[in-house]
Amino acid sequence: MKKAEIGICVIGAGRAGMIHAVNFAKNVPGARIAAMVDPAEEAAAAACRELGISAHYRSYEQALEDKSIDAYVIVSPTKFHKEAAVAAALAGKHILCEKPMAMTAEECDEMIAAAKKGGAVLQIGFMRRYDQSFARAKEVVDSGAVGDVVMVRSNTRGPSVPQPWMYDIQKSNGPLAEVNSHDIDTLRWFTGSEFASVYAIGGNYRCPDAKADFPDFYDNVVMAASFENGMQGMIDGAQGVGYAYDARTEILGTKGCVFIGRLEGDCVLTCTTDSKTGSYPLVNSWRQLFKDAYLNEDISFIECINTGKAPKVTGHDGKMAVKVVDAGNRSIIEKRIVYLEGE
Repeated sequence: MKKAEIGICVIGAGRAGMIHAVNFAKNVPGARIAAMVDPAEEAAAAACRELGISAHYRSYEQALEDKSIDAYVIVSPTKFHKEAAVAAALAGKHILCEKPMAMTAEECDEMIAAAKKGGAVLQIGFMRRYDQSFARAKEVVDSGAVGDVVMVRSNTRGPSVPQPWMYDIQKSNGPLAEVNSHDIDTLRWFTGSEFASVYAIGGNYRCPDAKADFPDFYDNVVMAASFENGMQGMIDGAQGVGYAYDARTEILGTKGCVFIGRLEGDCVLTCTTDSKTGSYPLVNSWRQLFKDAYLNEDISFIECINTGKAPKVTGHDGKMAVKVVDAGNRSIIEKRIVYLEGE
């Protein structure tokens, strides 16, 4: 007997929300897009027209009354994640929650407890773990080809300037959360260890409008880290760089180094007699760079629901990244090393 398709509701009709929605509507076996949620009714309605469905709601509370929905993909602003995830989980609905998981570690604990109580899958959206290049690099590192890991360095630099709502660090948790959560998870994944300490510095170089009212806001950050197993880490993040979407990682070992990522948008390099340097297109969006990773992530979510296996990225992974974001922001503000042991 053929299994019934999993009905998916996406909360948030923005860019990332529509990536997931289109995947579930067209490309994920065993799933169907059942509804969209967005407080801007026209945004939800427009998404439904694009997806060829009719059900749209202005709140997750309204959507929870729809019996055709089996799982929720939460792609709303971070401050709304916990409330929606807990309500869905206690209703027995499965959850794929985009990063950052929540605003605080305590909120993460509430989400994890609710998923356990409701028997729900809780998967966090660190899609780089589903990317082919990152997965291959992990295999190389685990094989011992570069020896013992010494240091992992990861950067994410986005081309667009931050939205004004991000200026208030108390409400957004800043670029370390919005931009560098992926880098934090990457370091945890490749070191196989938890952060022991962080020292971060931040500065506002591209957002003059934020300086007067939000002096703590930063659009550029560098964070050095030590790990419980003795490994080292380095993260740099930036918003508003303009030149490209730049996501790269290096895993340095005792016998070599693994490099992940590049700026080239494709493999074609054009050189002419008029140019001594050559030229090539640059990656201009995370949507382009990680398109297949998002699809693999969504496929895996449905597999976890159907098989009962644990997700590759759990609530614990999301919580630990949130703790590092908090430590990094404290380090920036207090200008000191912050230790995470026992926290």
